Amino acid sequence: MIRIAEWADLPRIFEVYAAARKIMADSGNPTQWADFYPPHDMLRADIPLQQLYVVERDSVICAAFALVFGEDPSYGYIEGAWRRSDAYAAIHRVGSDGTQRGIFDEVLAFCRARSPYLRIDTHADNRIMQHLVTKNGFLLSGTVYMCDDGTPRFAYEWYEGIQ
Repeated sequence: MIRIAEWADLPRIFEVYAAARKIMADSGNPTQWADFYPPHDMLRADIPLQQLYVVERDSVICAAFALVFGEDPSYGYIEGAWRRSDAYAAIHRVGSDGTQRGIFDEVLAFCRARSPYLRIDTHADNRIMQHLVTKNGFLLSGTVYMCDDGTPRFAYEWYEGIQ
C-alpha cells in the first residue's frame, strides 16, 4: 500500500533512508546520497506539500519516495534533449530498507496512475536504479545537473505510448 506520509512517519522514514544509503554504498554508490541525503528538513518540507509517500507492507513502512508535480529546476538544462515539453511529474528520493522486493514496480505503477509523463534522474554509480528505470520503459534523455550542488545525473523520461 502506498499513502501520503504523515508527521508521525518521520522517524521510520529516517530509518528507511539510512538503510537505503547503506544499500547504495554497499552496491558501489557511496557518494550519491553519502551520509546525509535526503536531509531531514527536506523530508519535513515535503509533508505539508503532500509530495512524500510511504510504501507499507504488512503495516510497516519499508520505502519512501517523492512525487513532485511541476517544473523541476534541475531539469531546466539538459545535455541531451527531453522528448516532450508538456507537464510532468518527477520521481525523487526513492529509498527502500531492502526488506521487500518489487518496491520500484509498485512505486512506478502508483506514479503512472497519477501522471502520463514522468521524469527521474540518478547518479552514474547507481547501477541498481539505472537498471530499474530502463527495465521499466524509461528512456535515457541526457545529463542534468542538480541545482543544490551541481552534480551530474543521468536523466530519464517515460510517457504513455513511449516506444
